Amino acid sequence: MSHAVDDVLELRKPHEMIVMMPRSARVTLTGRRIYSALLQVAQTRLVALPGMPAADFMFEAPLAAILRTTGSSGSERTAAKKYLIEMRSLEVDWESTAPGDGVKWRGFSMLSEVALELRRGENWVSWSYPPTIMTALRDPQRWARIDLDVLAKLGSYTAVALYEICARYRENPSGVTSRKPVTWWVDALSNGPGPERREWRKFKNERVKDAVAEINAETDLEIDLIEHKQGRVITEVQFAVRKKRQAAAPRPLVGEPVDATLVLRAETLGIREIKLEGLLKEFGDERVRAQIEVLERRAANKSLRTIENAFSYLRSLLRNEPAGESAADTRPAIPAPAAPKPEPQAAAPAASAEGANWLREQIEAMKKEVAALEPAQLKRWVDQALQDLARKGALNAVISRRAAQGDVLHGLLGSAVVYAYADATYGPDWKIDRQLFDVEA
Repeated sequence: MSHAVDDVLELRKPHEMIVMMPRSARVTLTGRRIYSALLQVAQTRLVALPGMPAADFMFEAPLAAILRTTGSSGSERTAAKKYLIEMRSLEVDWESTAPGDGVKWRGFSMLSEVALELRRGENWVSWSYPPTIMTALRDPQRWARIDLDVLAKLGSYTAVALYEICARYRENPSGVTSRKPVTWWVDALSNGPGPERREWRKFKNERVKDAVAEINAETDLEIDLIEHKQGRVITEVQFAVRKKRQAAAPRPLVGEPVDATLVLRAETLGIREIKLEGLLKEFGDERVRAQIEVLERRAANKSLRTIENAFSYLRSLLRNEPAGESAADTRPAIPAPAAPKPEPQAAAPAASAEGANWLREQIEAMKKEVAALEPAQLKRWVDQALQDLARKGALNAVISRRAAQGDVLHGLLGSAVVYAYADATYGPDWKIDRQLFDVEA
């Protein structure tokens, strides 16, 4: 089962949910961000379930984790509660961006049900959707890739709404959005009902120009406004959309998650999953895997000084690696101390491969033991892992959400659970191959 969507806070938003036009009340910027975060959490949970859940199925997550996902601060918690309650009664029209499609769903409540409760001193939110939204969310036929990290950077409702529409055309060969009347764009980019509609000229100067500038500065897209006239009157509008040339490499698609074993190996060396993902995007899986083996060999050699920052060391290895050089003949970029214990040159590649393979097997064995634990036993180690991550300042929205959903054996949380269990059960030396040291000695 892939967890890439969850790892990168990415929402596969169905095309029929791209354009949200409020009918009964205003939708705030924070409210829309929170709603996107709820959709992402729900989609991740739905994909993991073996089938469509019952109509009264409730999703749930810590409110603080939802707020962190949206870029909101803890001071907005009281306002967030108000937004969530309003979503149950707030009606919107969902409209497709495709030409001629028109309104897909009219007068839907954003949420069918929502509840807030205090659990162990923490605010939790539970929510459900209308069945039509559940179906589209679980298995979208056509969808746009929406990065919640990007949405958190945008500072206006119009910018968020426009970015989501343009993201729908990110890969479109035409390079332009659909051509729509100016009244359609005012409604699609406004957070209030139709009767509050502004004249296009004023709306463009007050909101659209700033939104375009913000999207071009803060996102992976570059967009331009295109206006069409009949005589002297602007009647229709569309936007040119193109990906930035120096945008980050595409996120892993569903079905192509980061190798969990590689994540655990990096964690063994003290490299967090989010930093590993950055290196994978920059240098590619093969190069990172090869240099992690070099770093593992270097870290295992107790005759050399301790590496204080494993991530910086690994990044240095990757940046200084000559083209085509393999893990077997690459040497660390940071110089060793004077008079180190000599290592037999011919035996180093074999020792490196043997040590890396042994560690992979040991980690997999620990994971199998953890997976076989009874729920009550597993919870003990999950709680311990969460405490360890919080103490290190590594507890974030993704991890909290995974713990709430019961997905505790993947990513950074899975690594922390495995190590909490293995360290307590077998001692901290469980990941050190003593036999290999005896051979090298």
